[in-house]
Amino acid sequence: MIPTPGQPKRHYGLGAVNYHTGETVVIIRKRKRRLEVAELLQALVEKHPTGTLYVAWDNASTHQDDEVEAVVRAAAGRLVLLYLPTYSPWLNPIEMLWRHFRREVTHCELFETVKVLIEASYDFFRRYNQTPEMVLSIIGAHSS
Repeated sequence: MIPTPGQPKRHYGLGAVNYHTGETVVIIRKRKRRLEVAELLQALVEKHPTGTLYVAWDNASTHQDDEVEAVVRAAAGRLVLLYLPTYSPWLNPIEMLWRHFRREVTHCELFETVKVLIEASYDFFRRYNQTPEMVLSIIGAHSS
């Protein structure tokens, strides 16, 4: 008899990519709810303490709630949310990077533990943050 792992332990990647510099900000969490989305926005605001941040994203229900609104209000006008049309992932640059991530990190791979998978995921984004021109190429942007 071959043992099966039972219910998979899910983790979700939430991320953003700077369309001008290629820099990424990614968090991996057990859930992908409004609280985690707000955490990603807060990480972006902290990483970029000056200037206006424009975040283009889809109309997912997790993108619209009190937690997200609280981060936007706390950013005092520096965080502008741009909602993309429904069912248009090709307009969102991070989607192209997620596709590349899946091909390079998770495609046809079996990780011994979730911890090893998460570390491989963070390693991918650490490596690509060191070569932002590669990220810009993947997302179809041109370096400034």
